[in-house]
Formats: sequence, structure tokens, C-alpha cells
Amino acid sequence: KDAHNQGLVCVKGLVNRDILYARDRLLHPQIRRNGELQQATWDEAMSLVAERFGEAIANKGPQSVAYYGSGQLLTQETYSANKLFKAGVRSNNVEGNPRLCMASAVTGYISVYGKDEPPGAYDDIDHASCFFLTGSNTLECHPVLWERLKGRRRGHPDTKVILVDPRRTPTAAYADIHLAIRPGTDVALYNAMMYEFVRNDFIDEDMVENHLTFKQGDEARDFDAFVAHLENYRPATAAEICGVESRAIEEAAWVFASSAATTSMWTMGLNQQVQATSANRLVNAMHLVTGQIGRPGATPLSLTGQPNACGGVRDTGSLSHALPAGRVVANAQHRAEMEAAWSVEPGTIQPAPGHHTVALFEAMGQGDVDCCLIMCTNPMHSMPNLNEVRKGMERAFVVVADSFHPTPTTELADVVLPAAMWVEKEGVMGNTERRYHLSPKLVEPPGEARSDLEILLDLADRLGHGDLLSARTPEAIWDEWRKISADTTYNFEGITMERLRAERGVRWPCPTEDHAGTIRRYVPGDDPLAKGSGRIDFYGRPDRRAVVWLESQEPDVDPLTEEYPLTLTTGRVLEHWHTMTMTGRVPDLENIHPDYLEIHATDARQRGISHGDPIVVRSRRGEVELKAHISDRARPGLVFATMHSPTWLTNLVTDDAHDPVSKEPAYKRCAVAVERRMA
Repeated sequence: KDAHNQGLVCVKGLVNRDILYARDRLLHPQIRRNGELQQATWDEAMSLVAERFGEAIANKGPQSVAYYGSGQLLTQETYSANKLFKAGVRSNNVEGNPRLCMASAVTGYISVYGKDEPPGAYDDIDHASCFFLTGSNTLECHPVLWERLKGRRRGHPDTKVILVDPRRTPTAAYADIHLAIRPGTDVALYNAMMYEFVRNDFIDEDMVENHLTFKQGDEARDFDAFVAHLENYRPATAAEICGVESRAIEEAAWVFASSAATTSMWTMGLNQQVQATSANRLVNAMHLVTGQIGRPGATPLSLTGQPNACGGVRDTGSLSHALPAGRVVANAQHRAEMEAAWSVEPGTIQPAPGHHTVALFEAMGQGDVDCCLIMCTNPMHSMPNLNEVRKGMERAFVVVADSFHPTPTTELADVVLPAAMWVEKEGVMGNTERRYHLSPKLVEPPGEARSDLEILLDLADRLGHGDLLSARTPEAIWDEWRKISADTTYNFEGITMERLRAERGVRWPCPTEDHAGTIRRYVPGDDPLAKGSGRIDFYGRPDRRAVVWLESQEPDVDPLTEEYPLTLTTGRVLEHWHTMTMTGRVPDLENIHPDYLEIHATDARQRGISHGDPIVVRSRRGEVELKAHISDRARPGLVFATMHSPTWLTNLVTDDAHDPVSKEPAYKRCAVAVERRMA
């Protein structure tokens, strides 16, 4: 009862032990010789890695090498990789798969509050009287949180659930209101809901007057301009854009705003769009203008798909544009602060951001990046527009540290390194609600597998940067990192390893060792960084006011045509995790094959497709073969495929167009043609 998951695990959690002993564990280093991966010693493998990285740096400069990591690595590992590449190698080509899932939530929070990470916590689920779930199939993708939500409804039957999702997912069966909008039309919907807030007098005047500012692009606006902008999105207009009934929009707006406490939760459906930053800003705006923030149960709470995307990647600034604790590469003062913290010469950290994820793999294909170290992720499966990614993987010298082989990524690698898994090493993780918790080492890794931290330290030594990474144990690295946080709005200096060993995780801000941690940010009396005795203090911004953005719905970048008349969206199922590298090898789960395409009976009949038929899905980028699954979960004109199957790569057809601010790809809205595969 004291654990933050309250004793609940999903089916993937139940098989976590089995994952450690699943087939295809990678036990020894491998080097590609004469076109084939062959077993090698650690010294042979790491000597080759250091040699090739060193040659690239000497011949083309630091920007010719890159690191691509994961929200599954421990914080100490990602922090060390970031430090090695930015302050040692002097390359800002530091990226990771959180760019593919949560970058738009980051840019949304930063542009609204000045700093990243949610203002609320899981505790808010226990107090909400309305849940606004948008772009989240919560039941399947966050089942533990879903059970907590259901618990709230059992105790308080009047609690409402509003779901925004193009499909009739299992989550939809529990929704009081289901807005099955066309993919990518979120901006129009949220504007229409805020129009209704204004029309029905649900605007919190104190928030508007004392705690908010308004912007449109680079220009300042006022509340009157905001109201005038919303006139363009009356429910009838938005209904036409979104493909839903105007009355449903009005009802959803009323329930959201009139609730005693509304919690919004969202994930990939919102984040993986070309207008994802705009959509994120508007969800936050709905809370701000109605005052649904800073109280128990009233909060915007983006959900994270990986166990350490927040604490390991976002907080440590381990992306191409970022530096630790909310700093950014382009800010000279921020670079100077990190150069001092890392004890390197002024000017060491390069002033220009590196390649973001999509651009990184393009640069590998074009010859601008010659070497890439990939750790704990499978981009040759998870990236969009995989035909282009393959070109980069085949041209560059690629090193992959993974726990399993083969995967689509290890099959293209020049060096494959066996990596320890979660309880085969020790470190810290940080989850959605800013909670840092200890992941202890419980068993030894099999064969010659090493932790990713050990691999990074070895590489640092061989590249001549061993002194830079002087902290060499999980505890020493954690102490270094928490002290760096001390003078920032991410202050968690009080979260020592000793506390993490004794407590069930601690939420930051947490500036001192006797501080209990923070449930709700920006609230004086709860958040130690919030000043005064007023209602709220958005201290992440210089004027201590949050920003409400005026956003407009834009046309689709991958439009439907006679040749490509259907919209493809992608997602997950309950039983599998990401690219099935782990869950696809567990006996209890491996026979659950997500290699199907959901298609409405109307669309199937028009194409002569029957249930179970082999079909081909084509886009402007490529094609993939799947099996037809006729279902009413997908509305007419919409088809759905999972991103899981390692055999049938859906991402051969998805779009690598991305949000211009977050650089997150738009997986959720792709124009496709579907036809029965001819024998």
C-alpha cells in the first residue's frame, strides 16, 4: 500500500522475470567480419569502436559522431553519455528515443510554464471528478494507472471520463463521452472547447488577471484577442473539421469545466503529430483558463511510455538541443554553467545544437555522421520511414549495445555489445510524476554482458576522456548529478541514494534531505520553489505567469488523395512493449501476434477484403504486408496497425514529417492505400 503503483502490475510486469531468461540473450561481443557478425572479445570490440570513432573525429571533427540512447537506460548511464559526448568528444549529436514519444509534451510544458515536467502527480487521480483522456488508450498502454482511475470511479460513481481518440479502443468502453475525431485535428477541438468555456462563463478571472499572459507566434496578445481567436472555432466549425457532432464537443467542454477537479492525461496520440506542440499547449491552456490546476485532482498530467524517459533523458538534458536541469545548448550562460560544473575549459560545449533524431539518421545516410553508438533501443524498427533510416544504418559505422540479438537494428550493426538488463545493474529512474526511485541490482548479468555504464566508461577511457568521467559508481554519479541540480528549478539535492534505498521514491523539487518531496508544482506551501502565499507561482517564467497560446488548425501534410484514400494511425496493445525485443521472446506472450491491420467493414467490402486476408498497405514512402482484421474499432476511412511486430514493420509506411518545435515525428496520421495481396 505504500508503493506508488499500490501493488498493481500489468501483464508485462508479471513476466518481467521471464524476460531476463528469454531466448536470444546476447552473451558475447560481436564484430562484423566479411559481412557477418562473429564473436569477439571485449577488448577487440571496444578497441575497434574507439579506433573508428577516433578516426572520424580526427578526420571530420566531433560532429561526425553521435550517441542515440533510450528512456529505458538508468539515469547514471544517460547522464554519463551526455557528459562524455558534449563535454568530452564535444559533439552535441546526443539523441534518444524519447524524441519519438515525449518531445512534444516537453516543448508544450516549456513554452507554457518555462520548464519541463508535469505540474501534478498520480495522487491527482485519487481526487479527480473528471478525467480528460486524449490521445491515450490508457487501459492498454498504462493499465496500472487505468486501474487507479477505475478505483476512483468505484468510490465516486459520478466521476466522468471524456475520451478523445479516433478509434473505439478498449478504453472507449468506459468513457461517458467519446470524441472519435479525425487524427491530427486536436487543435480545432480544444479551441472549440475553450470557445464553450467562454460562452458558458467558465473562465477563471483571477487566473487570467493575475497569473496568465497570451501569445500568438512571437507576438503578445491579450484575453480579448484570445476570445476573438476562438470565434473561428465554434463547435459547429470544429465538428466539421474533426468529424464529430458539435453537441458532443459542447457536452465535453461543459463536463471538463464544471467538474470540481479535472485531470487530463495524454500520450503518443497527442504527441506524435505535426502540430503536437500546439496541441499540448492547448490542453494546458484548458486547465489554465478554467483554473483546473494546482488543486488535488485538477491538473494536466502527460503520461510517459518508458520507465526513465523523464528522469534519465529529459531531466539530464540528453537531447541534441539540451543540457542538464532545463538548460539549453544555444544559451551561452547555460553552456558556461555546465562547463564549470563539469570542470572543462570555457568554450568546450559547442554552441549549435546537434542533429535531432530524424535528422541524425538522415545525416548518417548523407555522410555527415560517420559513427553512431546506439544503446538500449531498436531504431531500425521504431523510427518512421524506415527505408530512409536503413540508408543511414548501412552507410555509417554503427555500434549497438543490446540485451538481445537478432533485432532489426543489431542485424545492421558493425559491432554488437551484450548489455545487462534492469535488475542486473543498479541505478535511478524517474517517472511521469517526477518521482526518482532506485532500481537495485538483484542478479548477475549472463555471459559477458556488462551494464551500459561500464561500456560508456570503457569508451571514455579509450577516447582519452577517462578523467572527465571521474565519478564511476552509480552512487558517485548520482551525487554529482543531484548537486548540479541544486541551483535550478529541478532541485533534488535532498534525494540522496541513502534516501532512495530507504523510501519508495521521492518526487522533486526536493531541496533538502528532510523535505518530503513535492506533489504539485508551482503551489506555495507545497512546492518549496514557489514563493509567497498566493494561489500559484509559475516560477519557471521570468514574469511568473504561464502562457496561453493562440493556435490555429493547419492542413494535413500527408493529404488523402484518390491514390491514397485512407488514413493510417498506429498504436500499441496490452500484451507487448515497444518493438517486442523483450516481450516477443517470452513464452506466455510470443504467440500474440500484432501483425494485423484494423479496417472497417465498409472499407474492406469496397476492396474485396475478407477477415484474415493478406493485404498490402502502401504510402508515399513504402509498403508493408499485414493481415486484415475487420473491426468497428476503426471508423470508415481510418485503418490502424500496431508498431510492435518485428516481422511486419509498420514504420516502412509511416511519415517522418515532424513537429517544427519538438522535432517529434507524425506517426499518427499517414495517407495510405490498402489492397488485397494477390497470390
